[in-house]
Amino acid sequence: MSIGFEDYLGILKQRMDDAFGKALSTLLENAPMENTASLMEILQAGKKIRGCLSCMVSEALGGTLEAAIPRAVAVELIQAATLIHDDFVDQDTLRRNKPAAWTLEGARRAVLIGDVIFATAIKMMNDLGWEDGLAVSHAIAQVAKGALHEPLAPLDVIREIESHSLDGQWYDKIIHLKTGILFGTACRLGAIAANADVGTREISYRYGLRIGEAYQIADDMKEMNHHLLTRSIRPGQLAPLVPAFLHFADGMGPHILKVLRGESPEVDDPVWEFFGRAVMLMEKAIEDRLKSAVSEIQEDFATGQYRKLVRKAPWDLIRLFNLS
Repeated sequence: MSIGFEDYLGILKQRMDDAFGKALSTLLENAPMENTASLMEILQAGKKIRGCLSCMVSEALGGTLEAAIPRAVAVELIQAATLIHDDFVDQDTLRRNKPAAWTLEGARRAVLIGDVIFATAIKMMNDLGWEDGLAVSHAIAQVAKGALHEPLAPLDVIREIESHSLDGQWYDKIIHLKTGILFGTACRLGAIAANADVGTREISYRYGLRIGEAYQIADDMKEMNHHLLTRSIRPGQLAPLVPAFLHFADGMGPHILKVLRGESPEVDDPVWEFFGRAVMLMEKAIEDRLKSAVSEIQEDFATGQYRKLVRKAPWDLIRLFNLS
């Protein structure tokens, strides 16, 4: 019987949660923290999508869950550490409707906790093998590089636009590094867990990479749709979306500058039309990347129920995200 990614996630979620919780508890048990239980609750609440992709790819290639789950946990630890750092950098006070780590433990300690989690993920994978260690080390470095490419303050974005120094590939770089890399690494680790050959590991990586890029576009599109409905956007809300707007709505530069300068928080008709145009093009970009992900894998990539699962999973995953 064929199953979808949502079914697979439901079957695996508790086992992933238990393994992740055990690893995180061991990591934080002796840390000098005041709110360990609250932090555990925030980090444990993730959907574990990336980790489940690791397990799916491993099982599709004939591997076992016993080999895949430690690697899946490492991927989820990296994701957790990234969120801790991102919340502080972006000054977001909530994570999953609960206080962000830096508001509980202070900025300094939260950043250090993220660093400890990153280092622990690297050590866990080094203990399994040099290929695992190399994969996660590369992923952490690339995700950090992606964060450097992201716009922060509205004034900084204004200067970049007015200087005409922006790279035409700005948005592609961000989604590749910020999100694509970790999805790709999750799938590569799944292939390593299954003892797949080098070629299959690379195919698995590219499969995950495209899914991750589509996931980030869907995330940005959801934010744009929110502002389309409210017809209002503040400079601090627009700044992170500027790379997407410049990529998908050519000619919006003057309108972006007006909002970034705080001249008007209202989304007037011309800007509203740009929003709508960008969203339509983003939908197409998501579909193109999902098709590209599946085109990476050959007919003999998986057998049995996994043959259909790995081909349906990219669309299932985006649908799950859109419903969340």
